[in-house]
Amino acid sequence: MPELPEVETTRKGIQPKVDQQTITAFVIRDGRLRWPVETHLQNTLPGLVVLSVQRRGKYILLNTQKGTLLIHLGMSGNLRVLPTDTEVQKHDHIDIEFANGYLLRLNDPRRFGSVLWHDVSLGPVENHKLLAKLAPEPLTDDFNGAYFYEKTRNRKVAIKTLVMNSHVVVGAGNIYANESLFMSRIHPQTQASLLTQKQCDLLVENIKSVLIAAIKQGGTTLKDFLSPDGKPGYFVQQLKVYGQAGQPCQTCSTPIERIMLNQRATYFCSQCQPFIKPKPPSAQKSR
Repeated sequence: MPELPEVETTRKGIQPKVDQQTITAFVIRDGRLRWPVETHLQNTLPGLVVLSVQRRGKYILLNTQKGTLLIHLGMSGNLRVLPTDTEVQKHDHIDIEFANGYLLRLNDPRRFGSVLWHDVSLGPVENHKLLAKLAPEPLTDDFNGAYFYEKTRNRKVAIKTLVMNSHVVVGAGNIYANESLFMSRIHPQTQASLLTQKQCDLLVENIKSVLIAAIKQGGTTLKDFLSPDGKPGYFVQQLKVYGQAGQPCQTCSTPIERIMLNQRATYFCSQCQPFIKPKPPSAQKSR
C-alpha cells in the first residue's frame, strides 16, 4: 500500500500541472472503487479551478471553490500526470482533465482506492469523517517526543502497532515503522508503556528522518507504486530490515527475522533490537 512518502511524492509530482488549473472533464470508466464514485462529479467538477493541492495523512486533497476532492491510492493505486490524448490502459478508472492539456489518471488494479467529494456547504474539509479524527502529521512540530511519550503511557499494545495507529500519528505505515524501530534499536513487540522518554524522543526523531529520506527518494516501490511521472520509488534500495528476512543485519550480521504482527509482516534484528518482557504484576498481598 502506498504510504505517506509515496502519497507526498504523488502530491509534489502532480502539483505543478494541477495547481491553479481549470478542470474541463471528469471521466469515470469504472467507479467501483472502495466507495462508488459519485456520478454527479461529471457535471460538478468541469469549470472549477484547483486552488491548492494538499495532503492529509494518505489523502491527496484537490481544493476548489465549491469543495474538495479527496483521493486515496488504496492498496495498489497510482496517480499519473499525462497528456490528455494518452491511450487508456487496463485499470485506468478515473481521469481528471485540465485546460492546460494534461490529465490526472487514477490506475488502481485492486480498486481499494477512493475518489470522494466534500462539498463546501459541509464546512472545512477537515470536518470530513475520514479526516476529522486523524492524529498529527509526523513531519510537524506537533508530533514530538513529549507528545509520543504521553501516548505510550499505560498502553500494553506492541510499540509497532501504536506507531501505525492513525489516531496517534498519521502516515507511519508498515515499511517505515519497521525501519524506524530498527534505527531506534527497539523490538517491534515491545510493550509501548515500557518505553522511556529518551526512547520516545529517539523513535520520533527516526520516524521523521526515515520519512524525509524516503520522500527524497520518491518513496518505496515494492510492486505497483509509480510517481506521477511514471518512475518507481528508490528508497527500496535503502531498506535495512523491511523485506530482508534471512539476510544479515547491516549492523551486526545477525539474520533478520520476520514475524506477523496484527496481520502485517514485521522485520527486526533480534541482536540489535532485543525484546524486553514486561515485568509480571506484583502478587496481591493476602488479607
